[in-house]
Amino acid sequence: MVMSQSRTGRQKFYDVFSHFYDLFIRLHSRNYRDETRRFLVDSTRLEDKAQPRVLDVCCGTGSVVLSFAERFPDILAIGYDLSLGMLRKAKRKDSSDKVVFVRGDAARLSFGDDVFDVVCCSHALYELEGRVRRDALLEMKRVVKPGGSVLIMEHTVPRRLFVRMLFYLRLRTLSSSDSREFIKQGLAPFEEIFADVALSHTGSGKSKLITCRKS
Repeated sequence: MVMSQSRTGRQKFYDVFSHFYDLFIRLHSRNYRDETRRFLVDSTRLEDKAQPRVLDVCCGTGSVVLSFAERFPDILAIGYDLSLGMLRKAKRKDSSDKVVFVRGDAARLSFGDDVFDVVCCSHALYELEGRVRRDALLEMKRVVKPGGSVLIMEHTVPRRLFVRMLFYLRLRTLSSSDSREFIKQGLAPFEEIFADVALSHTGSGKSKLITCRKS
């Protein structure tokens, strides 16, 4: 797997960040972590699907993909991330040993075409650089089955001025250089790739879900 110097640097950053990531998420999300995961899993509507196949891209320490595994006992669930540190943390959480964790580049998914019923990416796409982000979306579309869904969960921009300032400060320090512009574009980057795109929000309004269906 060949990566640019900037991507290698980002991988090393997340290897270190993996030791503090869960604490950071607890402090940042507070009471909304479970709401976000439930909303994402519920939106897949996989209850009547026998042995569903789900891929969680940029899975981090595994909270979302493990939620899928808990909900659907016969699932084939794969957590996919560039950082070995994140994947090690995720693997330790998997007491059922049901989830497969794979290291790889989101812009070069190591799977064949039309494999998964659902591909998701939670609060991570904005961290990728513009071209890499687009390539990652194209790859997600490639590996999901016709009629399947690509689900992208992202933060909504806070309404309160002070909180919004902190939000943009976080984008500047922890995300890609064009993350703010990406968020401002709304559904446009997804509609360039998918013909069927829908927007919904969690009950708290803290996160939004972009549902992209593959025809």
